[in-house]
Amino acid sequence: MTQRPVARVAGLCLLWYAMWLLMSGHYTNLLLSLGAASVVGVALLVTRMLLPDREGAPFHIVPGLLFYLPWLVVEVFKSNLAVARVILSPRLPIRPRVVDFQGHQKTDLGRFIYANSITLTPGTITVRLDAEGFRIHALTGEALDGTEEGEMDRRVCRLEGAS
Repeated sequence: MTQRPVARVAGLCLLWYAMWLLMSGHYTNLLLSLGAASVVGVALLVTRMLLPDREGAPFHIVPGLLFYLPWLVVEVFKSNLAVARVILSPRLPIRPRVVDFQGHQKTDLGRFIYANSITLTPGTITVRLDAEGFRIHALTGEALDGTEEGEMDRRVCRLEGAS
């Protein structure tokens, strides 16, 4: 079995325990200790399964997320306005398109983030992701402008450290 960095597993344990604390809402000594034991048990299992690797515990992208997520929120907001304009228009100018393209991400994590970022943006959805690339469905041709220009692609590449 390959050794996993202790810091990565410890970071996962802290993250899982914090999530458990937030979601449980119970802070008695018994439950706190049972929660900690559960987290350690899960950490041992995933370490045995060799999952806490660079993509399974992607702490390296956290600094980049501080810049990427605000940009994505703005893009989602702008797309919401564009979709609302289309829906509220009396002409209902819907011209659906399906486009295939190849992203420039180097890791599965980067491709996952890119596909989900596209899907989070209103008016677009990633309908296929495989070795050949991405297939995107858009409500209008204008909805694909950001995707085709590659701004999101560049930002996700920068986030994953590929560019």
